[in-house]
Formats: sequence, structure tokens, C-alpha cells
Amino acid sequence: MLIALVSHAENAGRLRPLSDSGVPEGPVVETADLAGAVAEHEARHRPRWLWAATAEVYPALLARGVRVERCLDLHHAESLLLAYQGRHHEPKELPAAVARLAGLPPPEDRGPRKRDAQPTLFEPEQEPLPGGADPLDAVVAVHAAQQRVAATLPHADPLRLLLAAESASALAAAEMTHHGLPWRADVHEALLAQLLGPRTAPGVRPARLAELADRITEAFGGKPVNPDHPPGVVRAFAREGIDIPSARAWVLKSVDHPAVEPLLAYKELARLWVAHGWSWLDAWVADGRFRPDYVVGGVVSGRWATRGGAALQIPRTLRTAVRADPGWRLVAADAAQLEPRVLAALSGDRELAAASAGDDLYTALAAGAFEGDRHKAKTAMLSAMYGGTSGPAAALLAVLRRRFPEAVGYVEAAAVAGEQGRMVRSRLGRTSPPPSAAWREVTGSADDDEDSLRRSRRAARDWGRFTRNFVVQASAADWTAALLGALRRRLHAVSPQAHLVFFQHDEVLVHCPAPLAEQVCAQITAAGEEASRLVFGATPVRFPLKAVPVDSYADAK
Repeated sequence: MLIALVSHAENAGRLRPLSDSGVPEGPVVETADLAGAVAEHEARHRPRWLWAATAEVYPALLARGVRVERCLDLHHAESLLLAYQGRHHEPKELPAAVARLAGLPPPEDRGPRKRDAQPTLFEPEQEPLPGGADPLDAVVAVHAAQQRVAATLPHADPLRLLLAAESASALAAAEMTHHGLPWRADVHEALLAQLLGPRTAPGVRPARLAELADRITEAFGGKPVNPDHPPGVVRAFAREGIDIPSARAWVLKSVDHPAVEPLLAYKELARLWVAHGWSWLDAWVADGRFRPDYVVGGVVSGRWATRGGAALQIPRTLRTAVRADPGWRLVAADAAQLEPRVLAALSGDRELAAASAGDDLYTALAAGAFEGDRHKAKTAMLSAMYGGTSGPAAALLAVLRRRFPEAVGYVEAAAVAGEQGRMVRSRLGRTSPPPSAAWREVTGSADDDEDSLRRSRRAARDWGRFTRNFVVQASAADWTAALLGALRRRLHAVSPQAHLVFFQHDEVLVHCPAPLAEQVCAQITAAGEEASRLVFGATPVRFPLKAVPVDSYADAK
């Protein structure tokens, strides 16, 4: 059962039942208690909800205690379908989709409303749609148009799976923000005090940073040097007779000078202070929870992003602040070497599939092709997926090419497509953007002078490296989207108290009552197996997803 839904006031809205194909099957239902109506339908029918954007509708339902099982998110569907057609930069929100149907110029996307933002007094909550379209009719019409487009595309069935999985990911993202990641502010503050010293006023260096800044100045002979100003650091070294191209950490590590040690220490602690210091704690942690705003498919390859909070870059130092509530556990799991395993499944390389049988694919590769040297095996595989050719990478890649020709051939074919300006796709149909007009001008230049040819070849190789990795990374995003959809369904079946609270590329965290931890571990493993079947079918490639109960995120690895 499919039910179209729009909200138009505080917990008020309209519903309309549709057939599975999207044809209206009943009258429009007006309700002043939208959350109650949704909860009733969930209890009776468990329908698939059809709405413009999960991020605009679902948080309000969650706030009223209503969880939905399934949805179709028109915003994500529009984004994926436009991308498939090479139209990545066109607006994707409902007004734009409606305008395209009516033959009108699509308005620019407004972007997400800031969390807890309220409409200005006397302004309507929603701007009128192009052509004066009724919002509920628009949802139904755009869905029908999307289904027609999807049915005509070569990847019709995989795309339908992708649309469903991306919509499930949007539900998971909203639920993760709603439930929040358990975060002990007292532990965080104690760590900051230990590493930085007592809390200072905003903009004032903590004691430890001030001490390191003094040591840096002393190392340069007493002339003040601001460690937060890279050009000043470069000039300070130049005065010492040391020429460096930048003040980046990897550059400084090769320099023999007494200022290097305090500079490196300063950089690390300053990054913590700025990105996850006291101001971050005040802004993002409340009532024992960190609630970032996740952006599903925020990266072109399908990976997630966040709006503020840097949730996907939690320093290892601070993971000890992520602690389960009393009587609860965190269950942590990550997919070991996900992208090489995805490449094995994509390419059908039987030798690489055999190497995936163990928990550590790189060790298996090393034993079979690199004389037991795991580092060489990893370097070779990363070179294949990212196009690395510098240093020893080229020779290691040659070994990999001889041993696993189908796998290396798969990514090299994607690289050639990119170099020729063609789009490439993931397993389920995520599509790389076409190169820019400027790129085509550079690579298509008729000039045959040496500089023009060099620029042309470099631009082609750079885009080829992007498409080479896109087919793997985007297919990994397909797998994780299927994983999240399966996992949130399975967790709810085990216990409504078990919540997915964190997701990062190939890693998940679940917060659950302690007695349920082993059941949750089993469901995570089963969800990984289900995602593998959905995305890759009966592949021999193994995708291990080992789950472990921990009290703190820091204990997960």
C-alpha cells in the first residue's frame, strides 16, 4: 500500500491512498492530527509513505513518537534519476520537479531549513508551487513521472532498488539525529582539560597551546611566530636558511629544526580545540546526546556528509566520550576492506573473490602475490582503485594486474571512460557527473604544442582517476544503503529500544539495552549478508561485518 502525504500546518496535513503503481485509489483525507493518522496506518497496514523529502516530514513525526517502516523520498529519487541522465546540477526539490512537468523554468533549490527554524510571522510555511499546483497532487504527479522515467532506463530494476534503499537511508538518518549519539560531556571536558588546560574565553589560546607557541617562538630565536599563520611559519624557517613549500605537517616532519616538535604538537592540539573544543561541545551536545544533521548522499559518490558538527570526523581521542547509558551497550561493526571486496564482486574476478574469504583481504593478497608483505598488497590495491602510479605503486600494480586481471581491468576500463569524458555507474546505477565544459575545452584542444598536450593529458588522467574510483566507491555506497535499510528493519523487529545511532562509510553503531547486545550483533551480521544478496546477487565474495558489544566507542578498535 502506498500513501501520499503532505503536511501544511502544525501536525496537520493531507493523505491519499495510492495503488502500488501510484494511481490514486481513494479520496483525499484531511487530518488535524497527522502523527496520529500516520501511526494508525502504520499499525494497520505498514504502508510505504510517499512524500517530498524525508528531512522535511519525518523529524516532526519522530518528535511525536511515530516511527514509519518504509517511504519513498521524491527528493532523493529526483536526484538519482537526474544524475543518471547526466543532469547533476539541475534543481532537485519538489518545486523544480513540478516546474519541469509543467514545462516551466525550475526554481533553484531552497536547501534544508535550519534545525528548529520557524517560518517568519505572517509568512506561509510553504511557498506556492509553480503553476499553482496543489502540493498533494504534485507529490502524486512527480512520483508517477519518476516511475515512468525509471522504467525506460537500462538499469530499471537496480534503480528501483537504489531508490528504495536511499529512501530507507533517509529514514535512518532522521532517526539517528532524533535518538542522538550518547555523549558524555563530562568525559569530553576532562579530556580537553587534560590535553589543553583549563577552559578559556572564546578565541583565547588554552594554556597548553600558549606554552607550545612560546616554545616555537623560542626555537626561532625569540622572534614571535604565530603558529596559526602558515605563511609566517614558512618565512620563519626561511630566516633560518630552511626553504619549505608549506607548513603542512608532512612537510615539517622532514625538517631538522627544534621548532618542528612543538609545531607538530601545536597543530594537533589546535585542531582539537577548534574543531571539537568547548565551543563545539556547547553547540552540539545536549542532554547527553550529540545530534548532527546527516546529509544522505551528500557526496557525489553517494557517501554521506553532515551539516556542521563534523560527525564523520570524530577524533579517536574523543571517542572515549561516546559511552553507552547505564544498563545499555554500544554495538560497533565495520565492514573490513569494503571497497576491495566491492571491486571483487563488481568485476567477477574469481581469484580476488577467493582472497575475500578471510577476515583480512590484504593478508590473503599478500600471501598469494606479494611474498607475505601486507603493506605491499594494500598499496597495490589502493593504487588500482585510486590510480596511484608514483614511487613503488606502479610496480606493485603491475603484479596485481597479472594476478587479478579482471579486477584491475574493471577499474582501468572506468578510468578510460573518464579520460574520454564518458559517465560511469555504480552497481545500482549511481552515475558520475560529466566533466565540465572547461575540461572538454582543455582535453579537446586542437593545439599540438607541448604545453597544450601536457595539460590535455593531465586533465584526462585526473578525470580518469575520479571515474576509476567512482565505480567502486559508489557501489560501496549502494551496499551501505541496502545495509542501513535492512538493519533498521531488523533492529525494530528485535526491540524498538535498539537504535542505530551512528553511521560512517562502512561503520555502524547501535545503542541498545545490554541484554539485547548479542541479538543485535546477530542482526548486524544478517543485515550485511542481506545487503550483499540484494546488491550483488549470488556472489562468492564475502563481506564480513563483525559486530562487538562495547561500553565506549573507543573500545571498538
